[in-house]
Amino acid sequence: MKKNSDIGYLILRITVAVLMLFHGVAKLSHLNGIKSMLTGVGFPEFMAYGVYITELIAPILILIGFRTRLAALVFFLGMIAAMLLAHSENLFALSKTGGLQIELILLYAFGALVLFFTGAGKYALSTKNSWD
Repeated sequence: MKKNSDIGYLILRITVAVLMLFHGVAKLSHLNGIKSMLTGVGFPEFMAYGVYITELIAPILILIGFRTRLAALVFFLGMIAAMLLAHSENLFALSKTGGLQIELILLYAFGALVLFFTGAGKYALSTKNSWD
């Protein structure tokens, strides 16, 4: 079964990256809400642009398999920051169906963490660098 692990990494990369890109594209025109949220908790407004790194640039790099480990680490840290800054009141809250309200963020974060430890696999744009 080890021969299929590269296909599994490819499927994980495509799934995590494409689904997150929907969120990133939506934020292209809604950055003011993030700026307000950050300044409300004492962070400088310019940090809101980090959402573009987390939700657009890192997923694109993950998708194409270029510096996947580095992109996955950035993505993971961005998801943790989003969880703590934007969803801190829901960290242990349950949804109406009994799951954690932050489970989607956790799935993204830990999918990225898997890619950080495994790398992109052989179906990637770059496979020779230690950050791939």
